[in-house]
Amino acid sequence: MSSNNQGQITIWGRANSVNVQKVLWCLHELDLAFERIDAGMAFGKNREPDYLAMNPNGRVPTLVDGDYVLWESNSIMRYFVLAYRPQSPIYPQDPKLRASADRWLDWTLSTLQPVDRPVFWALVRTPVEQRDMVAIQKDADAEAAQWRVVDAYLATRRFITGDGFTLADIALGAYARRWLGVEGIAKPTFPHLERWFAEISTRPGFVRYIAPPMS
Repeated sequence: MSSNNQGQITIWGRANSVNVQKVLWCLHELDLAFERIDAGMAFGKNREPDYLAMNPNGRVPTLVDGDYVLWESNSIMRYFVLAYRPQSPIYPQDPKLRASADRWLDWTLSTLQPVDRPVFWALVRTPVEQRDMVAIQKDADAEAAQWRVVDAYLATRRFITGDGFTLADIALGAYARRWLGVEGIAKPTFPHLERWFAEISTRPGFVRYIAPPMS
């Protein structure tokens, strides 16, 4: 990648974290160079004093940009645009479009992530013999209700905020990969969601950071 940030961006976080993945996808969209350091789950580090001094939540990702430290994935993505690519259409300057993107960024973490997590962990990170499929299907039905909201919204839009690809598509796209990729549960058909997903999944940043096998 070409870049004008001189390699000073470091992302702490494991590559199989959905919130790390969307940050890496964003970096790719903005053509920014970076270094990534494994942290979290099997890699540890995120509970060590030095890490907690950067991110008191002990979660990933954490951004270190020179002497500046930032945590929370959506805030990190917004920062990249404002600091390095302020004219980028992926975080629109038009107040209404930007507010729309922000709304979906907030919704992804406040509403979608809580219902996605139990389904993903049960079907991807829990051994088959330990899965309670009745409980998992109940959780999947709760998640499906939220994807129904997205599907209805996409019925009249090419992308989440309209005609242009934005940070909102990155945030939702990373979670859609998980929802559409898990198997073993009954899921409704969401034609507008699937049409949108088919388009965003061809983007090079998605292919590189979101598409690999889930773990």
